[in-house]
Amino acid sequence: MPSLPEPHPPSAPDAVASPDVDLSLFYFASDSDEMEKDRYGLLLDGARFADANGLTAVWTPERHFHPFGGLYPNPAVTGAAVAVATERVAIRAGSVVAPLHHPLRIAEEWSVVDNLSGGRAGVSFASGWHAVDFALNPGTYANRRELVLDHAEQVRRLWRGETLSVRDGTGAEQRVRIHPQPVQPELPVWITSAGHAETFRRAGAMGAGVLTHLLGQDIDRLAHNIAEYRAAGDGGGHVAVMVHTHLGDDEEEVRALVKEPLCRYLRGSLGLLLGSRLDGRRRIDPARLHPADVDFLVQRSFDRYFDHGGLLGTPAKARRVIERLGRIGVDEVACLIDFGLPADTVLAGLGRLPGIRERGAAR
Repeated sequence: MPSLPEPHPPSAPDAVASPDVDLSLFYFASDSDEMEKDRYGLLLDGARFADANGLTAVWTPERHFHPFGGLYPNPAVTGAAVAVATERVAIRAGSVVAPLHHPLRIAEEWSVVDNLSGGRAGVSFASGWHAVDFALNPGTYANRRELVLDHAEQVRRLWRGETLSVRDGTGAEQRVRIHPQPVQPELPVWITSAGHAETFRRAGAMGAGVLTHLLGQDIDRLAHNIAEYRAAGDGGGHVAVMVHTHLGDDEEEVRALVKEPLCRYLRGSLGLLLGSRLDGRRRIDPARLHPADVDFLVQRSFDRYFDHGGLLGTPAKARRVIERLGRIGVDEVACLIDFGLPADTVLAGLGRLPGIRERGAAR
């Protein structure tokens, strides 16, 4: 196992982040034929680094049948691996595609993670964003947005020890509860949103957190959605935002380093995003786009993420992004780190995150 990087203390006062915004790690790697060995080395090494250096959580997603995100078909499995490799960091699903699974199964699997971790599990529930994923449960695709909230509530009740009425193999009605019982009396719950205001409002009304990103919304739109979320609830809650992250000492050196892998990553996601009818948008077949149009979309996305929507560049720039997110009500920045850089490079960049957070906490 490679040695973990030493954290870098901030070298100047402007490398200080808001003390009110937590930092976590988020994983969504694109599987490829090049990753024949140690596919999960970065996950475990990054989790150990987060655990040792005061980061809040490690998030892993659920994806099926596609290289983009394909390393993570079951976040409970990867969460269990993180649980036994760490001691204090929270272990979260970002996200469980709830309509694909029975609530009993979700509650059972995450109770195992909660036990393995000594009470550090948390789950963000998603409605699902690509029709092919629903090969696992095609009958739930049409009403997936309603089912995700219903499933989240059922999992919450099962987590508390309540029973659920089911039909057994003979058709008889039974009342069942999950085993093992979890460590935490309440499961920390988020609802995943790609930027639709109604999802934010529904999460607020049910007292859940929100996990979101800047792929389908800019920061101004996110600010509006967070305001809707707080108004729908009791004014509290928890908003976590996923952002692409890599830090270095020189802005232009980081841009040159991340451009090719991040553009490749964005290109790999383009077909899924355009073809998924995400939040009701018109479906676009990427195969019908001219290559120049694809290049334009990828370049524009890269420029937006690098300049405004990610922690990409120097610690000073990252501080400005985090502080802006904190001002609009973001509680946690989940740093997506596995977008294609070599593992050693990613881990070296992680060394700059704790210094940002620690100086912020001391202000």
